[in-house]
Amino acid sequence: MSLLLPIFAVIVVVATLLPIIEEEAWWIRVFDFPRIQIVVLGIIVMAAYLFLKRPLKSLDRLMLALVLAAVAAQLIQIRPYTRLAKKQVLDADASDAENSISILIANVLMTNRNVDGLLRILEDSNPDIVLLAEPDGWWGEQLSGIESKYPYTLRCPLKNTYGMLLYSKYRLYEGEVRFLVEQDVPSMRALVGLPSGLRVELHCLHPKPPHPEESKDTEERDAELLLVAKEVKGSAQPVIVMGDLNDVAWSHTTRLFQRISGLLDPRIGRGMYNTFHAEYPFIRFPLDHVFHSDHFKLIELTRKSYFGSDHFPVHVRLLYQARAQVEQEEPDRKSSDKEKAAKKIRKGKSHGDQ
Repeated sequence: MSLLLPIFAVIVVVATLLPIIEEEAWWIRVFDFPRIQIVVLGIIVMAAYLFLKRPLKSLDRLMLALVLAAVAAQLIQIRPYTRLAKKQVLDADASDAENSISILIANVLMTNRNVDGLLRILEDSNPDIVLLAEPDGWWGEQLSGIESKYPYTLRCPLKNTYGMLLYSKYRLYEGEVRFLVEQDVPSMRALVGLPSGLRVELHCLHPKPPHPEESKDTEERDAELLLVAKEVKGSAQPVIVMGDLNDVAWSHTTRLFQRISGLLDPRIGRGMYNTFHAEYPFIRFPLDHVFHSDHFKLIELTRKSYFGSDHFPVHVRLLYQARAQVEQEEPDRKSSDKEKAAKKIRKGKSHGDQ
């Protein structure tokens, strides 16, 4: 025990310090993810020092102080995604079916074959828009029956786990499948016509995660997110950006994405809504996101049930209100954000073209 305690203490401290480094290497960026787990480990280490190691020597007190500082730093990062923070998106205070839009996003896990489970979730949620990440041709065939209910589609099934399927009850205008950074990683863009006649700009993304078997760094992922952030900032329409972004809500890149785009996160002030990994309760992160412009307020945000994928689906219902822009504030942009985003985009596009 005397040897294990300082080892675990060092792990907590190093895992807290590494994400401060704004480099894209996967072995650094992967520590953006387990902040909750590091907090839990840090609390266990502090309790062990206080109750199991007596008397405390000078080195013990130093390690205890460092772990306490690390836990505090982690809690500061995750606090916005708890009920202790102010809501960034206000609750909808009216009902207007013609100006509301409901969205379900689900990473199906390409090798998963529980189509019936997903269909039950769709029936229960009854979303207007369905975005599926990771579908291959098999998934596209199995879901062809829902196209009577969702007649407007964008399809890009792939065998590399980066396919996408978009289904909509509402007409899609100017729909396109794009490859913004990498030739084998698609994204989607379309205008969605609500029953009121309002058109909403919709972007669907699923970049690669920071993992040695997928991508040795996050340059391409970051570039794709920030390219879309710059694009939607100048949009004349209300905007929704959604998908499995393979990034956590509190990372440097996601926060930079919000500041550049001006989009809001409905989880802030409500909870983390961890979606991955569905099969391991103690290793979960918020990877599936819905960001939107300040034209919308929130009606509903729920995490749906397990259906065999490694991700839980997320269901979001938003209400467009003209006065919402006055009542809600966009994230404040820092003076260095534009330069940081431009640098990340250049690096990602250069790497993606190789």
